[in-house]
Amino acid sequence: MTSKPKLKNQLWLVFILGTISATGPLSIDLYLPALPEMTRDLHAQPSLIQLSLSACLIGLALGQLISGPLSDKYGRKKPLMVGFFIFGLVSLMIAYSHSAYLLILLRFIQGLAGASGQVLSRAIASDLFSGPLLTKFYSLLSAVNGIFPVISPVIGGFMIRYVEWQGIFILLAAIGFILVIALWLGVKETLPVEKRIQGGAGKSIGRMFQLLKNSKFVRLIIATGLVSGGLFSYISASSFVFQNFFHMSVQGFSLLYALNGIGIAVGSAIPGALAGRFSEAGQTKVILTSTFLTSILLTLSALFLNNLPLVIILVFLTVTQFGMLFTLTTSIIMNLTLHNNGGLSAMLGLSQNAIGGLMSPLVGLMGTNTYLPMAVAIMTCMGLSLLLFSTIHNKRSQFNGS
Repeated sequence: MTSKPKLKNQLWLVFILGTISATGPLSIDLYLPALPEMTRDLHAQPSLIQLSLSACLIGLALGQLISGPLSDKYGRKKPLMVGFFIFGLVSLMIAYSHSAYLLILLRFIQGLAGASGQVLSRAIASDLFSGPLLTKFYSLLSAVNGIFPVISPVIGGFMIRYVEWQGIFILLAAIGFILVIALWLGVKETLPVEKRIQGGAGKSIGRMFQLLKNSKFVRLIIATGLVSGGLFSYISASSFVFQNFFHMSVQGFSLLYALNGIGIAVGSAIPGALAGRFSEAGQTKVILTSTFLTSILLTLSALFLNNLPLVIILVFLTVTQFGMLFTLTTSIIMNLTLHNNGGLSAMLGLSQNAIGGLMSPLVGLMGTNTYLPMAVAIMTCMGLSLLLFSTIHNKRSQFNGS
């Protein structure tokens, strides 16, 4: 592990890593207010346009399987710069797409390219920190990352008032190219040559897949992925639920989505304040239980009440707890010290994005004229996550090895 950065360098590191790890939120949240317009403009069904969300998430998952292990061999910085250059280029291509099917394909490639930001921000942090310090750093990182879900739909909703939906992807292209420059000038390599995996690229990938021999690790990453599935059940359905079912305006939905983004950011910061006093595993079990109970209430409200203020409150509580869970589960996994942090982070990202990508179209296929599918999907994901996590022992050492 490299020496701990000074406070000034830590703050810059939190900012830049928080920004590059926001590839997912930027790619998803920024265009959410435009989904209804894109559905009309591309003459497609809502479930087909929602599939563009899934394609991006699946790309984010598979891309991490490439950039994660390669960073264990070649270092963190070069894969990041290449990834964000391609991200910017593909974003420009999306802006000139006139087909829903081409949109889906390009969104998949966009996810592949942008995956390096998510996987390597976690790997860089674990190169520098461990234990409660890593939990505290991830709390700060998640809080910065949480800013983007707050501002992205607001910016997207504002842009839709004045420009076509294509303008959102032109903005994403600009962000991608700016990040290439920021990485080049402002981030140092954190993985020394002597700590990199020697041999061909295949060896790095093989070391990553060896993690799957550990059954407890597999249960842990699936439990974590199900939390992401719950979040993306909300994300994919939210614009249709609040704009179509509850008849909110685009701007009203954007502000509501921003409020929930604040909830995620606040929730992400809480585990850092509790680190060292309560174990990450203990906190996770408590929050998984409370999130599951909240999702049951949301489901019951869909069956019997359909009350907008109550839905707003329950959704806010749910996503705030999602923020806590993402910090806690990420810290637990990245503290496993299995000596290939890029591959470890890639497996985490694979589970999160793949399960999130699967849940998004499922919610859309179940209908958009009620929020019951969204509530049931969240409840199912959280119930399964709680069940899986409860089978895992708390001691970190029990995860090590195969």
